[in-house]
Amino acid sequence: MPFKTALPPFRFRQGTRPLLISMPHVGTHVPPALAASLTDEAQRVPDTDWHLERLYDFADELGASVLVATHSRYVIDLNRPPDGASLYPGQSVTGLCPVDLFDDQPLYRDPADVPGEVEIAERREAIWQPYHAQLAQELARIKAQHGVAALWDAHSIRSVLPRFFEGRLTDLNLGTANGASCSPALAEQLLAIGQSAPGYTAVLNGRFKGGHITRQYGNPAQGVHAVQLEMTQCSYMQESWPFEYWPDVAARVQPHLRRMLEAVLAFVEAPGRETHIG
Repeated sequence: MPFKTALPPFRFRQGTRPLLISMPHVGTHVPPALAASLTDEAQRVPDTDWHLERLYDFADELGASVLVATHSRYVIDLNRPPDGASLYPGQSVTGLCPVDLFDDQPLYRDPADVPGEVEIAERREAIWQPYHAQLAQELARIKAQHGVAALWDAHSIRSVLPRFFEGRLTDLNLGTANGASCSPALAEQLLAIGQSAPGYTAVLNGRFKGGHITRQYGNPAQGVHAVQLEMTQCSYMQESWPFEYWPDVAARVQPHLRRMLEAVLAFVEAPGRETHIG
């Protein structure tokens, strides 16, 4: 059955300053025909990066542009390379068009419904390509206007997922592709903010080094600094169904997130940054 969707692949708000916040895994929409082939558990889309728009509700105040996915990562994962190549060779990962949940349970009721190459190509054309075209276009606009650009790829994940990591995950996981996607000086500033946040743990380029978006678009030598933040969901929400947002808990971590983004803006807006790149 050909893949079809009636929903645009993203929502976008253009800002006024040299920062784009990307949220590729917040989407929950699964077209009805596809949803019918998923297991009952998969239809709850449990592996969503829930409530990040609400958590980052200060983005507009900062003047950031915001790009938000609408479709579930179960349709297609916007933070994977278009050819589906593994970002972490040798480690367990989910693919471009996933076939299993984070807890290793099958996504589809019937293995015959797993998408083949033609359907994957249709999903890529309908969802993946427009999202990335908008992302690239906005970074180019920001760079043209400001001479420099910052990309913040916002993610969250359950704090305990034995498939992907042992024990409990660090709360604030900053990724810069081992230093390739962002100035090391900026990365160290961000790590310091995370490590000084009372009640939270932080790491740079630990289990999560940044996905395809960070690696693809970050190019500090050309004045584009990209950072991924993968944070534990227990820092702001209920990690199990019904995945409720916890305002009082979120309010404790939000000031630290804002400090990080303010540090990004201060770094890229520093006088001469557009001509003294690195």
